[in-house]
Amino acid sequence: MRKRTEVLTKRAWAMLSFAIMPFTLLDPLRASAEESPFEPEIRFFEEADRVSPPAPGGILLYGSSSIRLWDLAASFPDIRLVNRGFGGSTISDCIRYAPRVVFPHNPRLIVFYAGDNDTAGGVSAASACQDFKTFAEVIHQELPDTRILFIAIKPSIARAKFREVQSEANRLIREFIATDSRLSYLDVFSPMLGPEGRPRGELFVADGLHLSRAGYQLWTDLLRPHLKQSIPKPTDLDGGNK
Repeated sequence: MRKRTEVLTKRAWAMLSFAIMPFTLLDPLRASAEESPFEPEIRFFEEADRVSPPAPGGILLYGSSSIRLWDLAASFPDIRLVNRGFGGSTISDCIRYAPRVVFPHNPRLIVFYAGDNDTAGGVSAASACQDFKTFAEVIHQELPDTRILFIAIKPSIARAKFREVQSEANRLIREFIATDSRLSYLDVFSPMLGPEGRPRGELFVADGLHLSRAGYQLWTDLLRPHLKQSIPKPTDLDGGNK
């Protein structure tokens, strides 16, 4: 039986304490000169949740721009999904904002994509894995029954020089995921490579980094079987995608 995480590590507590600091020490409505560039998007999410309070037990997609740019309503018209991606984010950013963005939804499943910007920014594979462990610990401290599906860090044309660290980070994260039944892993890395072992060009837009329509179709096909296990009851599907 996979071992269930019981307590937060000191690292997790430190990052979670930093995340909730705006609520305990600062006025969240007062911007500062050092305000995070993500703050406008985070406030937008908070306002959306205020106007339309989220029902618990849904499916939340969370992470960086590969999530943010995904047209979920077009890809999954039959499943109610909530998109909470913010471009340029790292795993540590996702930890920081989880109390404000994730916790209010109390989702049954978080589909998580991050780590791409981490490894491209000089974060080692081991550190990326440790950050994911911290993310999972922070989520499960507040939401112990929530499942997390980690989408593998994708290979891309623009970030070909980071291929080795991406692969190693994916390997380490996959090994960690195997220790907790609430975690699962979606391999998009291998299907995105062509016969010659390089990223398939048709899966990307002109920048060689972000996904094209064909790229999102591939991800949709890979993700759908996992979502079927978490589709809300028909009575919960009214209202469409957010």
